Amino acid sequence: MSVENLAFERDDSCLFSAVSFAVDSGEILQIEGANGSGKTTLLRLLTGSLQPSTGTIAYLGRAISKCRYDYLSDMLYIGHQPAVKLNLSAEENLRWMIATAAQSNDISIVDALTQVGLAGYSDIPCYALSAGQHRRVALARLLISKARLWYLDEPFTSIDKQGVEFLQSCLQQHVARGGAVVLSTHQDLELTNLRKYRLLPATERVV
Repeated sequence: MSVENLAFERDDSCLFSAVSFAVDSGEILQIEGANGSGKTTLLRLLTGSLQPSTGTIAYLGRAISKCRYDYLSDMLYIGHQPAVKLNLSAEENLRWMIATAAQSNDISIVDALTQVGLAGYSDIPCYALSAGQHRRVALARLLISKARLWYLDEPFTSIDKQGVEFLQSCLQQHVARGGAVVLSTHQDLELTNLRKYRLLPATERVV
């Protein structure tokens, strides 16, 4: 996946501009930047849920507008909010996520929930779970999905040290299998094949 000269304007104000980078199979790209610099907006642009003001996003050498189905089928996005349905249980949430995914791994929902530290919580409605447990339900999607390209917005939010270690291991295993990750986080990561890109507000970028 690559982006070239990406810019985004909101309310006639330029949030960021001249953003260019690429991430290849086996790589993790960490997006850095101050609060308000546009990290979440950039990730939403990469997923196609927002449209850039200028610039291009390409996947496997083609503009994503030309290969939209393949791109979306090969992509997993977990936002800053865990996006779990509170009236559903953890298991029901994952069943719904599997039903909407293009393809999924051969791992049971129970096993996935156990690996993220939710053994025994599978049938409890999510409104009765903590914020950290909501995050773990969302992260269980990483074990289930076959998507090669992961976009993760502050994935370490609300998880404890054990959860941080699990997630870093999960990221490392994913890129070792040839996947790629783009994520925003303030967490100091101990990962191989990690590169960083600092996102600057348009007012700070030197032209």
